[in-house]
Formats: sequence, structure tokens, C-alpha cells
Amino acid sequence: MGQVSLLALVAYLASAASTVSLQETILEASTCPKDEVFTAYMSKWLSISGAVEPSDLLPAKQSFWDAPDIAQVRQLVEESVKSDPYQRAQFLAASAPHSGDWLLALPIASCGLRLDDEAIHVVVALRLGLNLGAPHTCCCGVLVDAYGQHGLVCKQAQSRIARQQQLNDMVIRALVSAGIPATKEPVSILRRDGKRPDGMMQIPWRSESCWFGTSQL
Repeated sequence: MGQVSLLALVAYLASAASTVSLQETILEASTCPKDEVFTAYMSKWLSISGAVEPSDLLPAKQSFWDAPDIAQVRQLVEESVKSDPYQRAQFLAASAPHSGDWLLALPIASCGLRLDDEAIHVVVALRLGLNLGAPHTCCCGVLVDAYGQHGLVCKQAQSRIARQQQLNDMVIRALVSAGIPATKEPVSILRRDGKRPDGMMQIPWRSESCWFGTSQL
């Protein structure tokens, strides 16, 4: 309830600040006492740690009035997760600048920007630090916890390979659209021992030196 009341407080101050000129125009010919409600709310807002009274003009953007309370709440949350390294790392990652920019991407399917319901479930769980499944052993032999973040770094994860192939397809289409010849490497040429099968290299050679006549992905 306390946070809701603070939200109502800053909403009122932002609304009142954005209509000051209109109020002065309407009440120009009349003598009205000073707005005691606004003065009381301003005093209550100034009591928040980090709040600084505006110099001349009252800012009309609510983000200005929200900033002190947001900073205070963030500090309280950060202090509450100091004992858990995972939760602290999750909180710092979620609150980092531009961490939520992916939410602004237009869901264009042709560009691979449209997420299905399962992908939305995964990204929300990763952002909030929720469990994605039961602990199990990965195909690479590593024990995976319930958070499921091992799949983001595992080199043998099927989802990682699928994302890389989709990214390669997008780059290929972009190069072809620009008139740049490009050829992808054949699939199934990566062996577990790190070697490449003979005859599967597509990079052309000329006079014992590599010839970059086409783009290779």
C-alpha cells in the first residue's frame, strides 16, 4: 500500500506541474489562496531520500518525480539479495542499462524477431530468475540446475545450434539482397574431436594461398 500511495503522490505532482501555466491563466483575474494540497504533497515528496526541490520551473515529466523513490526501492532490493550471489547477479543484469531493449523490437517473423509462447516463457523466467525445469544432466556431462542457464553457454546444446543456423540464414539473405555472393558451409561437418572431414572445406585456394572470392559463413 505504501508504494501505491507514493505512485499516486508523484502522479499528482507531475499532473499539477504540467498544468501550472493553465491554472495561472484561468485564475489570473481572481485572488486564490496558495494551494495547500500541492504544498503538503511537495513536502512529503521532499522527505524521500534523494529528492531535490526544483529550482524554478516544475518538471512536467513524471520520470523526474519517480526517480528518488525508484532509487530508494532499488537500493532496498539490492541489499536484500546480497546474501545470494545468483539473485544479486540476476538483479544487476535485469537493472542494467538497455537490458530490456528487446521488448521494443517489432515482432517481424521474416527477420526472426517474433517470439513464440515458449520463447516468451523462457525469457521471462531468465529475467526474473525463475525455475525453468527440473535439474538434470546435460548431454555434455554437466549437471544443469533448475534455472536452466547452462543451455545458453553449452556448445552442444541443440537450441544454440538452431540459433546459430537461423542467424546464418539471416546474414545470407542480407548479403544476397545486397548482391554479394555468399555460400554457407555444408551441415554435419563438425566432429566431436574438433577435426574437419577431408573434402569438406569450401574456401578456395589459388597459388598456395587462400582466395577470398566469395564470402564464407
